[in-house]
Amino acid sequence: MKKLFIYFLTISLFTLCKKQEVDSIIINSNTYTVNDNFDKIEAFAIKDGKFLAIGTNEEITKNYVSSTVIDAKKQTIIPGLIDAHCHFYRMGLQQQKVDLTGTKSYDEVLQKLVAFQKEKQTNFITGRGWDQNDWDVKEFPTKEKLDKLFPNTPVAIGRVDGHALLVNQAAINLSKISKNTKVSGGEIIMKNGEITGVLIDTAMDFIQFPGTSKEEAIQGLLDAQKISFSYGLTTVDDAGLDRNVIELIDSLQQVGSLKMRIYAMVSGDKQNQIDYYIDNGKIKTDRLNVRSFKVYGDGALGSRGAAMRKPYSDRENHFGALIYAPKRYQEIAKQIADSEFQMNTHAIGDSANTWLLKTYKNVLKNKKNRRWRIEHAQIIAKEDFAKFDNILPSVQPTHATSDMYWAEDRVGEERIKGAYAFKDLLKSYGKIALGTDFPVEQVNPFLTFYAATIRKDINNYPENGFQMENALSREETLKGMTIWAAYSNFEENEKGSIEVGKFADFVILNQNIMEIEGSEIPKTKVILTYLNGEKVY
Repeated sequence: MKKLFIYFLTISLFTLCKKQEVDSIIINSNTYTVNDNFDKIEAFAIKDGKFLAIGTNEEITKNYVSSTVIDAKKQTIIPGLIDAHCHFYRMGLQQQKVDLTGTKSYDEVLQKLVAFQKEKQTNFITGRGWDQNDWDVKEFPTKEKLDKLFPNTPVAIGRVDGHALLVNQAAINLSKISKNTKVSGGEIIMKNGEITGVLIDTAMDFIQFPGTSKEEAIQGLLDAQKISFSYGLTTVDDAGLDRNVIELIDSLQQVGSLKMRIYAMVSGDKQNQIDYYIDNGKIKTDRLNVRSFKVYGDGALGSRGAAMRKPYSDRENHFGALIYAPKRYQEIAKQIADSEFQMNTHAIGDSANTWLLKTYKNVLKNKKNRRWRIEHAQIIAKEDFAKFDNILPSVQPTHATSDMYWAEDRVGEERIKGAYAFKDLLKSYGKIALGTDFPVEQVNPFLTFYAATIRKDINNYPENGFQMENALSREETLKGMTIWAAYSNFEENEKGSIEVGKFADFVILNQNIMEIEGSEIPKTKVILTYLNGEKVY
């Protein structure tokens, strides 16, 4: 009997020793791997921050052992989400300013400014988020009421898209703007020969904002990280950063206080920044990737700054404008094409898209796998869709559901057919990268998922969806928020799917976004977010 006990003990120890010890094991899950076959699995094992094995509960528990075993209780797990176009740093800074998002009138904007100043007593009031298209009076505001409320304190508040600014006279006095100031690539809105206070695109550059301290910048990044993790984001593509901010991000990541993975697009509006990064080469760590430039092609549709081939349907003889002269885009593109870097250009109007596609095509001849991106790709002429065959579309689905109430008024019934055409863009390139453009839109990626697939607002409008011929399937949408977004960053071999050898970035959800009723998608919540196998939310 004693020999038999020793025999079974030996067998048990031998079996246990055969199991590989890992950092953590997840079992009983409904996991969408988003691999090539879009396989679903029950369990996976993590070691050293990467997925070591995936499979069934039996396969994983038979071969691996860990002191940390997470029972997912059949909850849905997806790869860590990637926002392919956002303004992470800007959103963080905005937490320290007046938030005007969702205001329903100019008077409500003014009330928020008064309340903010009563509490903060700042020397220069800044904020962002107003959108005149959400007001009963859908016209740009003017500065008279601002001047009365804040005669001596400069005020500069940005439109939700960041392409228009409302300023008071105190801010104008600091800037030295006059009604005779010449602007290229933007506009100082005038009325009856006087400055209204609304500045469009490059005209905003005249305003002298107070600087951001290092402490404010750090807090902004940490605030943005906390918010992003709560929505299951594990990588963000920050579209347009200056060198000093990129270096701050790198330093915070090196000491471990900033864990978010960041694909940093260098702001291409400064020639010295383009020269610096091209001369010094790409930067790549596990959490930071600097290998692209963000360039502005035109303005926004909401402020009528997007460059159109024909006049706006709701403003006579107005076309919007390119930010730079056409030749300047050729110069920038040629310099970047001769380097290892990627060019990602904001293009909303059909004229801007036409010119940028032509420019890209000319400089990329015989250059393979460059993955240059058109950011937004919002209004596309019918003949230009085919030109996306080797140009990657990076779009933000919630722009469609935010703009659908008034977009046709701007561009007319013919041009709207080529607007927010995600399916057509996907057919041309074969992949599509999805983001939010936050803080222009909400951070919530499940609103992205909803807008891409259901194409309605959260009040179920319109009843049959907005231009449903360009809706994406749920599988396409999840790919656009994970593996295709990773591909757009040259990172598909390290993230974007739950596969052996990739970073253990994943999210546990409270419901299955791949199967629930469409109307339930916006109610999706993140239960847990993991990055490198570490719980970060």
